[in-house]
Amino acid sequence: MSRQSTSSGSELLRAHCAAISKEEAVLRGGGGKAGHERQRKMGRLPVRERISHLLDKDSPFFEIALWAAHKMYEEWGKIPAAGVVTGIGNIEGVPCMIIANDATVKAGAFFPQTAKKVIRAQRIAFECSLPIVYLVDSAGVFLPM
Repeated sequence: MSRQSTSSGSELLRAHCAAISKEEAVLRGGGGKAGHERQRKMGRLPVRERISHLLDKDSPFFEIALWAAHKMYEEWGKIPAAGVVTGIGNIEGVPCMIIANDATVKAGAFFPQTAKKVIRAQRIAFECSLPIVYLVDSAGVFLPM
């Protein structure tokens, strides 16, 4: 392998990593700035802010399944992170599974992948003996499906 092909391979890898990071930022944004502003006008915090207020100061949050439902249900619009944030973080020093609906994504309504993601988080919590904290803000099931 030549030095030039290694260099172009490195550049290609950097470009792919940058594209993935950009898409992850979009996924973490949920329903976007307009959705976040709508939540604030109703006196609510966006989901990731609610989670950060719940966690111990400086506690890391290990998010699970950020890419769930990616490019699925496109006929209904995007469903970032399946409309629910799941992950593990410390509350009062205790590692906990957190499951929180993102009301900026279809009013927090459940899609099939949302249910699968929640069940996966529950299974991980069960297998690891973690308490589960639910932050529910959901319209229920997405009825047009």
